[in-house]
Amino acid sequence: MSDIEIRRATEADLPAIIAMLADDPLGAARESPDDLAPYRAAFEALAADPGQHQIVAVREGRTVGTLQLTVIPGLSRRGATRSIIEGVRVHSDERGSGLGTQLIEWAVAESRTLGCQMVQLTSDATRVDAHRFYERLGFEASHLGFKFQL
Repeated sequence: MSDIEIRRATEADLPAIIAMLADDPLGAARESPDDLAPYRAAFEALAADPGQHQIVAVREGRTVGTLQLTVIPGLSRRGATRSIIEGVRVHSDERGSGLGTQLIEWAVAESRTLGCQMVQLTSDATRVDAHRFYERLGFEASHLGFKFQL
């Protein structure tokens, strides 16, 4: 039996979530853990949208993992609903413990429960270890992604 609780995030989890988002070379360049105001506003928007699920993994009262699960209804694929997994992070002390696998398996199971026919995710092209991780869990690198910064 796991000692991990996976649940919806609360505003009290924000400092730990933002610290995990900032705890790698990519995140360190784009996150600002010292100013939580924009994150609080974003969290309020996420909490108000029933298609958004900001999730945390908690061990012994400590937030040690997070991800965002977004559910998107669509017309393509015969009106299929899909989910997108975004912002997956595991605290540096927990990496290699199986927590990442547990989070992704939770997201896939929750997607099924929510009626999704497909789960998608993207990973920065430089995160080669993450790509291997997702492939081990059954994800296929099937598309090329593009971004346009505004």
